[in-house]
Amino acid sequence: MNAIAVSTKISPARVQLVNVRQRLLLTAQIRVLLVAATFAVVALIAMIKLTWLGIGKDAPANQTLDEALKPPRAEIVDRNGVSLARALPTYALWFNANKIDEADPLVKSPQEIATALMGIFPDENYDRLVATLSSGQSATIRHRVLPEEANRIQALGEPSLQFPKEEERYYPQGSMGAFVIGYVNRDGKGLVGMEQVLDARLNDPAQRGTPAVLSIDARVQGALEDELETAIRDSNAKGGGGIVLDADTGEVISLASAPSFDPNRPSIFDAEGQGLMHNNISGQVFELGSVFKPLTVAAAIDNGTVTDIAQRWPAGEERMIAGAIVHDHKSYGASLNIPEALIHSSNIVLAQIGEDVGPERLSANLRSLGFFEKAYLELPGRGMPMLPREWSNITTTRVAFGHGMSVTPLHLASAYAAMVNGGIWRPATLLKLEPGKAPAGRRIYKASTSARMRQLLRLIVDLGTGRSANAPGYRVGGKTGTAEVADQYGYHKDRVIATFASAFPMDRPRYVVVITLVEPKATTATSGQRTAAWNAAPVVGRLVPRIGPLLGIMPDETRDVDITDLAPLVGSGEGE
Repeated sequence: MNAIAVSTKISPARVQLVNVRQRLLLTAQIRVLLVAATFAVVALIAMIKLTWLGIGKDAPANQTLDEALKPPRAEIVDRNGVSLARALPTYALWFNANKIDEADPLVKSPQEIATALMGIFPDENYDRLVATLSSGQSATIRHRVLPEEANRIQALGEPSLQFPKEEERYYPQGSMGAFVIGYVNRDGKGLVGMEQVLDARLNDPAQRGTPAVLSIDARVQGALEDELETAIRDSNAKGGGGIVLDADTGEVISLASAPSFDPNRPSIFDAEGQGLMHNNISGQVFELGSVFKPLTVAAAIDNGTVTDIAQRWPAGEERMIAGAIVHDHKSYGASLNIPEALIHSSNIVLAQIGEDVGPERLSANLRSLGFFEKAYLELPGRGMPMLPREWSNITTTRVAFGHGMSVTPLHLASAYAAMVNGGIWRPATLLKLEPGKAPAGRRIYKASTSARMRQLLRLIVDLGTGRSANAPGYRVGGKTGTAEVADQYGYHKDRVIATFASAFPMDRPRYVVVITLVEPKATTATSGQRTAAWNAAPVVGRLVPRIGPLLGIMPDETRDVDITDLAPLVGSGEGE
């Protein structure tokens, strides 16, 4: 039986039909793409045109398209995410002399418009407004115009008065932390503080959406500034500063200097012509006086010069040491041991200890603490220490009790951190560190030396000149220092720098607190005294209970540093 043959041939007509359909489909796709591309080009042209209208020749700012489209400057926040600086979209008042194709772009006279603007902005200058509106030149009249103010200006019916959008830098906390944060000028450039340091990072388009996180705690910063202001007012001081430093990481928890400025309206001088841009903590150097004495004792213990703190040293009211007379505030007895010398702040005993340590070892110790370089911190304008010209024996004996060498309070804070934290010096930083990411630092003191210094500093607050800093339950330890102001004309007995350098809690030091007052006076509020025991130390006594709980440290009067082996060595009396 023959099989039935099945034809597999496709008809030419059918092939032609398939080809037609494919061509039609391709044509349709091309047309859709062309329409889409046309819309895209039109949209791009429109966007460019709109941008040019906003930033072209009639606009107040000479911006490029990239600048107009980039995101705002990145925010600065504290360690807990509290905003310290942010970009704020605002309006400017812009006089556009080219807006109307007429000889005079104003409907009313410049004098009438100026008078109306003065009713909206009483702080403006009438003559300046008239001159600007009469000049025939486009110009910015005012920045930071509020929406309600813009509405009142629009009601004047002057098309040439326009309101281009601007990006203003706004500081929600006002003047708080001004020296840390800094400010941004009209050109968008960061100045003075971290605005200057982080300028490139804050303007980086790739990072503008990510806040820069500082080590500052806004709550602690507010408390420090409040207490510092009180101390300056009570002592009628010329100024001052304070710092709270994490003893383990080097993070600056707060840093304040007074007088200060408002970053929202920065000014170099106040109404009396006093400078406002001097950072007394990291930018200015001072002879800080007796706060150096614990550093000298620590060096002596660490290198073996002192092996027995009960050893007695010749004292009295004055004594010839290294060929020159050294004075104490008064005689505290014929001899003193180290605890007594620190409690009474004896220049005579510390000069002798410095002489025994010697120029090479004492200067090497201070160098290792960073005292021979600018203070370690990100801020610009850091102060360079003023060092002795040569480290002779007499120089060493004076530096040993805090004379003859000028440093910033920041230098001192970092040194005290090393002295109490187990012996490790770390650079200070204003950037928040991740847990476990603190720099390794360098060892300055043995752990045993640090433990002994914690005892001695606690003893000074418990029994000596630092008693007014003794916040119950917080185990504060520290040292007072009052030094005569020194300049090219010598020492001025009528002007002093008062400082209290401290740490808490001394059984496990977490934070160093340094307070410095510039030229405090003897006032009723300070019991007629101008020394650190009466003006700087009380600041710590009030501040620590305010910031301790904020930092996770609660008062505990059942704990303290064991000083039972030192207390029996101490006689009676006081010093500075």
